[in-house]
Amino acid sequence: MFLDRPIAPDPYEMLPPVPSFTLISDDVRNGEPMDLEFAHDSVGGANRSPQLAWSDFPEATRGFTVTCFDPDAPTGSGFWHWVLVNIPVNVTELDRGAGRTPAPGVGGAFSVRNDYGVEGYGGAAPPAGDRPHRYVFAVHALDTERLDVTPNSTAAYVGFNLTFHTLARAVIRPTYQIAQ
Repeated sequence: MFLDRPIAPDPYEMLPPVPSFTLISDDVRNGEPMDLEFAHDSVGGANRSPQLAWSDFPEATRGFTVTCFDPDAPTGSGFWHWVLVNIPVNVTELDRGAGRTPAPGVGGAFSVRNDYGVEGYGGAAPPAGDRPHRYVFAVHALDTERLDVTPNSTAAYVGFNLTFHTLARAVIRPTYQIAQ
């Protein structure tokens, strides 16, 4: 049913280019399927965000934002799974499960509502039988300590603000699929 549609572009190919830095994870890998643990509870997952760690970002970095976006969702606009803003510059790792609200150990950071309508991480849940979806986990190194957004801001509005404050971006793109 959904397999006939074209593959969506990578969301960051559509924005002004920025340098990259190092992003690693004990839990997810580029192009490899995510474990059920990181899927949404509606499909039997634990709805837990993966561990992420980053380094080698620009010296001018003053803060970070972490996002997770599914460009392959059959919505016409993708699907935001997680947007954690205002991460202090001294935080360079998120433990597994840090996508809860409030974010444990991430002083002052907060999540805006994802496309499930809740704050925090919302795991993968592509339509059963659809091709593998890409989950674009990105850490954005920012030229500011804080974005001028609130927990009531939309993920798209945060994304708009990120375009003007991102010095560099690091990305991991695991996949997830639910068999028919």
